[in-house]
Amino acid sequence: MPAAPETPVAPDGSPEAIGRRVHRLRSARGLTQRQLAEPAYTAAYVSTLEAGRVQPSEKALRHLAERLGSSYEELATGRPAHLATGLRLRLTEAQRVLATQDPARAAERYAELAREAGRHGLDQERATALVGLGQCALETGELDAAREHFEAAEAVLAGLGVPLPQRVPAIRGRALAHLLAGELRYACYLVENALDELNASGLHDPDALVLLYTAAIGPYMDLGAHARAAQAAELALALAPRVSDPALVARMHRGVARTLIAEGRAAEADASLAKAAAYYQQLQIGAELALCHWMRGYVRAQDGDLEGAEAELCTARDMLTARRATLYIHQVGVELAGVLHRRGKDTEAEALLGELLGGLSPERGSVHAGGAHRLLGLIAQRRGDTETAEEHYVRALALLEHAGAAGDLADICRLLGDLLRRAGRTEAALDAYRTGLGHRAAPGTTTLGPPPASPPL
Repeated sequence: MPAAPETPVAPDGSPEAIGRRVHRLRSARGLTQRQLAEPAYTAAYVSTLEAGRVQPSEKALRHLAERLGSSYEELATGRPAHLATGLRLRLTEAQRVLATQDPARAAERYAELAREAGRHGLDQERATALVGLGQCALETGELDAAREHFEAAEAVLAGLGVPLPQRVPAIRGRALAHLLAGELRYACYLVENALDELNASGLHDPDALVLLYTAAIGPYMDLGAHARAAQAAELALALAPRVSDPALVARMHRGVARTLIAEGRAAEADASLAKAAAYYQQLQIGAELALCHWMRGYVRAQDGDLEGAEAELCTARDMLTARRATLYIHQVGVELAGVLHRRGKDTEAEALLGELLGGLSPERGSVHAGGAHRLLGLIAQRRGDTETAEEHYVRALALLEHAGAAGDLADICRLLGDLLRRAGRTEAALDAYRTGLGHRAAPGTTTLGPPPASPPL
């Protein structure tokens, strides 16, 4: 990942700097001060301006720029003509590269644009480039770098006094980085804080709200807060008709599918994911389309269609591999290993998990690392190796406790308790069961207090 962009340098709009620019351009065109000034101004005014003794008005600068064959922006700030527009066009191209090609290639473009915007004091464009760098880092699994880029973008936008709705993509990115690092409760905190501020302030921007409600679904589900996830999905769906960004609507459909899965509504979940896939196919957003195949594989597995699930997950893994989205590749690989295990392909599943665990850790995908150890425990238990199974269950328990994934914690405690009970270790089994029940029932485990305020619908 490219290094963080340099500190921005403010454009020079001082009277002295403006005077020097006017003098340089006038001399280059061979104009006298009178020729430049007339008919709206006098030669004496131009002389005073070039000496840096007066701050020209916008009207005066626009007149002078037209006579000098320059632009108002170039005279007022020293920036090359049309620089901001050109940068925005190149940012759009970088976004297309990120959506359809290699995130490392997109990161190179974003880093170059961030540096260029910084040099010319184009802070809004620099913030957009920083968000793009954060998105690239998320795809490649560089979570620390992603957080740094998103935090820097937030700081730039806050310094400009940009309204909260325009800061939401950076906030959402930071929350996702914490989610992927296993910091579920903090991810919820970031999203809920932003939602409360938006709704309490009357800033009911549909794009921003859908982005945040959709971002909340993942950590809510992993925490076991299914009711809150369902509420977030319901609000996102209600707001969707007001959203102008089709990619955002597609992402919303993918998130909503998770709540439908939890409620056992597999057909509806699959239909929601099919809608998302259609949007992404149309927009050629490769990474999001891969995540749709991933979720469809999960839906098919929950519905008992293991062959279809394996096909969808393999498709997702191939697409993510083509994009070198390392962390997502490891996570979808754990889901695929689970399907292989259920199909009786334990040798394949165990080999796959062995390859994946090196790329997962408590700070980098702890929920899926816990899932990998859970599967390895099930495989060991199936072949009668209870000692190895216990080791994997204990490792899974530690990883899931680190992430606070209440639902998965309860399940692993049940598996460990059952294993210990069958081995005659009743007290140890009871401890495991109590641990699972404690995480399931502890106040604050699945919530951070009252849910965020809702928008008027």
